[in-house]
Amino acid sequence: MEKVPGEIRLNTTDSELNQLLQRKSDSAVGYHRHFSQGEDFFLRLGREYTVPSFAIHHDVSSLTPDPAYLKSLRQFMAELQPMLPGVFEGLTYVFDPAEVLRPGFFQLYRVSGVCYLYLLKLDLLYRPQNHVVVEKGSNDTTPVYRTANLVVEAAVVPLKDVDSCNDRSADDGSGDGPHSFLVDQLISDTWIGETGRGYFVQGIWIDADLNKFFTKLVIPEGKRIYPYYPFSSKFRTICYHPVRLEADARREAIPFLHQVREFLTPHLDEIQAVLRETEFSPDIPLFQHLRAKVPPEWPRYFDTFSLDVYLNDQDMREFEIVETTE
Repeated sequence: MEKVPGEIRLNTTDSELNQLLQRKSDSAVGYHRHFSQGEDFFLRLGREYTVPSFAIHHDVSSLTPDPAYLKSLRQFMAELQPMLPGVFEGLTYVFDPAEVLRPGFFQLYRVSGVCYLYLLKLDLLYRPQNHVVVEKGSNDTTPVYRTANLVVEAAVVPLKDVDSCNDRSADDGSGDGPHSFLVDQLISDTWIGETGRGYFVQGIWIDADLNKFFTKLVIPEGKRIYPYYPFSSKFRTICYHPVRLEADARREAIPFLHQVREFLTPHLDEIQAVLRETEFSPDIPLFQHLRAKVPPEWPRYFDTFSLDVYLNDQDMREFEIVETTE
């Protein structure tokens, strides 16, 4: 989806899918939020659904989805959307030729004159340990399978400029609106070197340390929420990754990101310079200095939030998000 540095492009949408996304439903099911051992975020739904077969290959130079692909995706969403109507409320479908098995959906928001892109991606890749095959696939097509788990990735991205973005589309995401998004990139190149030799050379980046710095700055001191990092350096900016995906929750969360972003922006150069020299630790003087200035209401945002660790049916670690009411 990112074609040139800092640009996220909307290639093609589908009016039939967009109409389906806004349907009201009385078939909603409950779900629980989890992270896998591999740190994938997924929803465990109250009942199973079927993922139809998709063609594996697509010409990335073609910005238009194949009719057979759209037919399968419409069939899939016709079953999934009624189960999770709040998750898809207000969203618009977007086709990415580079990731046909990760369909995307977006909405635009505006906070104090700044545009924010909410981007939700569904991961439909077949996972043998988690999915039950209904019909075998081939070298060219994915299997038809059933599952109660839905792997998702949600991110709120601050934008610098939006092509053809009018006030209405930025406020509620409606209309045909933008065709490309220019990310407000606040972070320089996070690559700092290599380790190993020959075939074992690996790059070293500071992204993981930036994610820890941003996140631990705003959560209650001592609280452990691994593997969830609500704030990250994705797209070389400060992104927020919500786990409350309903429309009302998204609308409430984005002003929080706006505040955190405004707080961190003046210090980003210094934060990067420190992390290029040393791994993240809560004992870093700069972290301690900024932590003391964090508004007290920010950590309270995560007071009721925790993760329980357990072993799944394959004896692999998983994490369930638990939220309590005060």
